[in-house]
Amino acid sequence: MPEVKEGTIQHQISAEGADPLLLSGVNDANLLELARVSGARVVLRGDQLLLSGTLEGIERVTPIARHMVDLARMGVVFSSHDISRFADAEGTAEGSLGRLGDGAGIAISGSRKVINPKSEGQRTYLEAIEKNDIVIGIGPAGTGKTYLAVAMAVDALHRKRVKRIILARPAVEAGENLGFLPGDLQEKVDPYLRPLYDALEDMMPAERVRRAIETRAIEIAPLAYMRGRTLHDAFVILDEAQNATTLQMKMFLTRLGLNSKAVITGDKTQIDLRHRRDSGLLQVEEVLKGIGGIEFVYMQPADVLRHRLVKEIIRAYGEAGEREEADSGGARG
Repeated sequence: MPEVKEGTIQHQISAEGADPLLLSGVNDANLLELARVSGARVVLRGDQLLLSGTLEGIERVTPIARHMVDLARMGVVFSSHDISRFADAEGTAEGSLGRLGDGAGIAISGSRKVINPKSEGQRTYLEAIEKNDIVIGIGPAGTGKTYLAVAMAVDALHRKRVKRIILARPAVEAGENLGFLPGDLQEKVDPYLRPLYDALEDMMPAERVRRAIETRAIEIAPLAYMRGRTLHDAFVILDEAQNATTLQMKMFLTRLGLNSKAVITGDKTQIDLRHRRDSGLLQVEEVLKGIGGIEFVYMQPADVLRHRLVKEIIRAYGEAGEREEADSGGARG
């Protein structure tokens, strides 16, 4: 039980068995961030995590601190940027912290990396991919939609659940005209597909990725290349699906063959098509709603994995968009 000393609540949490560097972070960055989000004083002394502050601060910091200790005991790497997400998860979903990281990790073959869900939204997303043949992940940039889907695909290939991975993206310029691109056809489309290569190379040695592409165990291609094909024994990912037209989305969904799984990812706030209404991602929500074996997962700003300010930027743009829609609606009225 916490004890009261001169108006300050003090509490100790056992960190026995926890890796102290994983728990505290480089230069105590994790502990400093925990203190920032809770308003409590946080000190790691031996195998004890010492917390002191107001009653409200201690009540807020304790479940987050216990979760950090549990992750450090399991050898799960986390950073100071994750601490604010842990705080958001505890504040919006009772008991959600206790579910993160317990057996939900993806162990990547050939490396020592274990990819764990870092938010409740990510955990829900991974569970949906495991249980369904088609999953449509919708949410803001930085929530790990593509990265986690690629991790699941690499894991499925290693376990021989599928014979190949196919990664596709619409080749649509993001708000600017890039003009003429030099090189052959593959060199012209590679800039659009680079985020998919980056995700793969973060999980597999570059040489292994190169061999897999040469043997066609992994194929990375523009969405247009999918036309006319039937994809058996494959884990298929359509990334940036908000820039697929309605016809392209239908074409992609009807490529799925026997023993195949598809993951579609997109962000409805980043549609680069000339007309927003042409986005196949918007229509697919209504068309496929209620079909068994297809699940929609909606990621939230709290699931953003990038710098903590990215979450605030996404929220600010969202609020600005809502105000603009309200103003335009009022003008029409």
